[in-house]
Amino acid sequence: MLNVEPTAEQIEAKQLYQEMGLTTEEYQLICSIIKRKPNYTETGLFSVMWSEHCSYKNSKPVLRKFPTTGKQVLQGPGEGAGIVDIGDGLGVAFKVESHNHPSYVEPYQGAATGVGGIIRDVFSMGARPIAMLNSLRFGEVDNAYTKYLLNEVVAGIAGYGNSIGIPTVGGEVQFDPCYAKNPLVNAMCVGLIEKKDIQKGQAVGVGNPIIYVGAKTGRDGIHGATFASAEFSEEGEQQRSAVQVGDPFMEKLLLEACLDVIHNHADILVGIQDMGAAGLVSSSSEMASKAGSGLELVMDDVPVRESGMSAYEMLLSESQERMLLCVKKGHEQEIYDLFQHYGLEAVVIGHVTADKLYTIKQHGKVVASVPVDSLAEDAPVYHKPSTEPARFQAFQRETAYLPEITSLTETWKQLLTQPTIASKKAIYEQYDYQVRTDTVVTPGSDAAVIRVRGTNKGIAMTTDCNSRYLYLDPKTGGAIAVAEAARNIVASGGKPLAITDGLNFGNPEKPEIFWELEQAADGISAACLKLDTPVISGNVSLYNETDGTGIYPTPVIGMVGLVEDLKHVTTQAFKTAGDSIYLIGDTKAEFSGSELQKLFTGKISGKAPALDLDTEAKHQTAVLEAIQAGLIKSAHDLAEGGLAVALTEAAFVNGLGADVHVDFDLAWLFSESQSRFLVTVAPEKEAAFEQLIKAAKFKKIGVVTEAAIIKVANPQNKIELAVEELQALWEGAIPCLLK
Repeated sequence: MLNVEPTAEQIEAKQLYQEMGLTTEEYQLICSIIKRKPNYTETGLFSVMWSEHCSYKNSKPVLRKFPTTGKQVLQGPGEGAGIVDIGDGLGVAFKVESHNHPSYVEPYQGAATGVGGIIRDVFSMGARPIAMLNSLRFGEVDNAYTKYLLNEVVAGIAGYGNSIGIPTVGGEVQFDPCYAKNPLVNAMCVGLIEKKDIQKGQAVGVGNPIIYVGAKTGRDGIHGATFASAEFSEEGEQQRSAVQVGDPFMEKLLLEACLDVIHNHADILVGIQDMGAAGLVSSSSEMASKAGSGLELVMDDVPVRESGMSAYEMLLSESQERMLLCVKKGHEQEIYDLFQHYGLEAVVIGHVTADKLYTIKQHGKVVASVPVDSLAEDAPVYHKPSTEPARFQAFQRETAYLPEITSLTETWKQLLTQPTIASKKAIYEQYDYQVRTDTVVTPGSDAAVIRVRGTNKGIAMTTDCNSRYLYLDPKTGGAIAVAEAARNIVASGGKPLAITDGLNFGNPEKPEIFWELEQAADGISAACLKLDTPVISGNVSLYNETDGTGIYPTPVIGMVGLVEDLKHVTTQAFKTAGDSIYLIGDTKAEFSGSELQKLFTGKISGKAPALDLDTEAKHQTAVLEAIQAGLIKSAHDLAEGGLAVALTEAAFVNGLGADVHVDFDLAWLFSESQSRFLVTVAPEKEAAFEQLIKAAKFKKIGVVTEAAIIKVANPQNKIELAVEELQALWEGAIPCLLK
């Protein structure tokens, strides 16, 4: 028997709209827009389209702060993905997207469908996906549940990416107690496109058909967007129906079919959009709203895999591997034949209208009819109250943390086994990062590099964010996240071009959380302006709280850069014994928010490391120019664990050592001062190198040695460590923890 839907009167009287995530004020606004009480289906449409996940109603005022334009930008925010120009008529499309809530409830499918969704965002633009990256956060690996989450999330990412044949080439994984009940799973996809093929998600031309392609619609993922826009509680853990199930083999067929339409049938294609968050309602209403037109959809024609589905369920389902096309009238058969060739269904489910209404029919009756802009554009925008948290001033006033180190060598070894610093090989070896055979720099160096076939260029890509710094000072931490991403691109021989941001925060209705979001956006914007890396796409994931406990502010930065000539590709590994080692940048006693502070005290506090954006830009420019001039043999950005960790990581790959002399306290080897690089230079190129980078702050600190031993000395003290022992500790830490 079919469930009887509540009437419009019952929805109002029992305030059923609140269960769907709408406030009383929002419900009243809907009544005034449509000049009556919405029925059950219409209430459902508004509830998902006005959710934070679809409307950005809490974050729009913050997102407006971002610089989004530049001569390199071909497509900024507002479409499936952003696109930057890399010359030769080519562009790079990329975006990051979060799948946090689903990955906590159902980690394998949550992570897998996060990958599937971001791939569709990229190929819907007309770009062929060429690489995947991710940014993951988990609680401490000291309990069975975190181990289960980590293993399943990684398996989900690998299961989808490996099956569809797109290499997963980079990413980052960090561990902190605040993510124990709210892991973060951010997936980034990078695609390559010819400028002439750029597509928009729009539905124009009265009478033009709307064609549904791909998998059938089921009852999975209904209210997924609302689910992603609410806090968690322990009871809420069981919302498995809000999690979708992915099929990478279906997606591979869909990808090839859609690219075939875009590249070979562009004359009949009007618009194309992925059915992602909020499924059919969001893709169709956004396509019509962007075009200033209306739509009429007939639910009886939607391909379904379950019987008795209501219009409400079909419109809100987030079943995976589905796309929506608008094509020129009269060319339907051409589309049917093309999709049939790939073994996929293509069905006309409606057409473009001139009335600017979003009209849904089922069983011969109109079951919903509202202005299309009311769904896609008219969600209220909230300027949430913002209050500086008490902890911020307390941290600012705190005396700088200075570690008391009894044994430098033991501390060095312990740091290398911290999960955030330790080798992630056990994770990335589950990903196929060589499929398509274009991966020039594989996971484990500063940034991944993919070659652009038919040219001598490469695309460098990375994801970065040290959320501890943001917890101490969100503005400085936001700027550091962008600066570090850019340092990783530069250290790999690339010129940073633009970013995509995954803004993962707690509940924005709490004034302290909204303040974190505003401050982080200010820091990100300042760094993007200084480094000429506009924000061209992104995603906001708020309400990352469970039982009232929020995560650290975690705005993940996905960055792409251009390697103008593959001979500029540089990695962090020391290359040859006898090469000179240079440290670029100032090292100070900056330990607040550091791995060392967490290791020694179990928590973080104090001021974040200082960042001077002028110095940052100067050092990046100098290093990139020296790489392009052929003067640098290896380059590595200094991040968590400071100089000690950078030296160690540079020594591992080729089993070399280093003999280093510094003029500061050896405890400062673990300082996390910003704007620093570790580079090596052949002795005969030293003079040319020093002349080229004279504007930067640099010092020659040592030499690469044949013996695999790291020696570090200052005038008062010296230490020696065997590279083999350090490598065993570094590589063994995570497999040991996951046992």
